[in-house]
Amino acid sequence: MQNESAVETSETARSIVRVSGVTKTFRMGKTKLEALKGVDLEIPTGYYLSIMGPSGSGKSTLFNMIGGLDKPTSGKVFIDDVDIAQLDAYELAWLRCRKIGYIFQTFNLIPVMTALENVTLPMTFAGVPNDDARDQGLELLELVGLGDRYQHKPPELSGGQQQRVAVARSLANDPAIILADEPTGNLDLKTGEEIITLLKKLSRERGVTVISATHDFKMLNVSDQVVWIRDGRIDKIENRDELSISVGQIGAKE
Repeated sequence: MQNESAVETSETARSIVRVSGVTKTFRMGKTKLEALKGVDLEIPTGYYLSIMGPSGSGKSTLFNMIGGLDKPTSGKVFIDDVDIAQLDAYELAWLRCRKIGYIFQTFNLIPVMTALENVTLPMTFAGVPNDDARDQGLELLELVGLGDRYQHKPPELSGGQQQRVAVARSLANDPAIILADEPTGNLDLKTGEEIITLLKKLSRERGVTVISATHDFKMLNVSDQVVWIRDGRIDKIENRDELSISVGQIGAKE
């Protein structure tokens, strides 16, 4: 059930992300590949939004544009009303460090560092004092259910536990946005559902905007809005109560 107090309607909610006329063309020798063909999108603050589409649809390219991991060929991307294409390398790094938390399919944890060290690493980059970073890191690990595993290194943790560490790390600098790239892709069904539920809980309780690029139809069950991408364009945008495919029907086909 959608939390109406945490998520405003699209008519009243402030947009934390605005994508305007974005195109992206990749060149491979003499061949040009148009990955995005003029995308317009507004994402309200506090939404849990899933970007879905088949492989090659432009889903990951759009995701990378929103995260400042790549720049559009044309068009603009605004984060909190800041045109990120106008930022220099230092300013963009600052924005990514302070405004955006990242979760990856392959976890991207540093194997020689403990869970706590992995979580506090973004805080170190942000200049947070060591004692404060440690206290905040322990709180975040407790939040994701790993308070007793803070000294364990990634090889000593299950896949689901590693992804929980990644979720805690994404919250390290109290970001406004969490970008989750196929966050359940390397997890079994039960663990994937636990991670999805955790992300929804964090979005609702902390007011964080969660944007997920995913193939996982279980995301429909928690998404406030789903953006369907096809052939480099937005095919349709559906709110939770408008989804034309029910989760139960999808689950039956898998």
